[in-house]
Amino acid sequence: MPQTITTAVHHELIIKKSRFIACVQPMADRASAQKVVAELWAQHPGAAHVCWALLAGGQSAAVDDGEPSGTAGRPMLDVLRHQDLEGVQATVVRYFGGVKLGAGGLVRAYTDSVAQALLGAEKIAIVKLRALRCEVPYALEGLMRREIELAEARLDGVQHADLVRFDFSLPDSAAVALTARLAETGGGRIAWLDVPEESEE
Repeated sequence: MPQTITTAVHHELIIKKSRFIACVQPMADRASAQKVVAELWAQHPGAAHVCWALLAGGQSAAVDDGEPSGTAGRPMLDVLRHQDLEGVQATVVRYFGGVKLGAGGLVRAYTDSVAQALLGAEKIAIVKLRALRCEVPYALEGLMRREIELAEARLDGVQHADLVRFDFSLPDSAAVALTARLAETGGGRIAWLDVPEESEE
């Protein structure tokens, strides 16, 4: 099951006088990741490289930032993948110490920097939510609100018209049980509607 981390974690390695300052943090998309990289450059104007990797669905990235191709971004991304992470960015700021490490040495340095930082990370499972929408007569509004609360679902919206429309979301695994229970308690008076894809925030 994919996981993310709750807060940013850091680790610093010194290898043959080069400093590798790693940070792994939760990250939603590539635009936010690039902003973090720009901020790191502002904080470390004397750095030789700011390499980074992002695992965020279709927006994943691996950037070597001037290091030999495949020696920084890709190894960092591999560490994130190996730990089954999602929605996470790894950055490593490198200050060059004057001694070349070679391709193998660089791969190890960037891999170790990220792996060591992740040792201090608190990981949480990513729970896939299912969005549901239904309409009920006004007489069932109280029952629906109680059931949604009992299921610990997130109430996304309520609209009052001829009927009361509820939009809510809950973990995929709990959705089946809730809809079955509502079919019973609602006596067939709950109408389930399709949730359009675009409504997903």
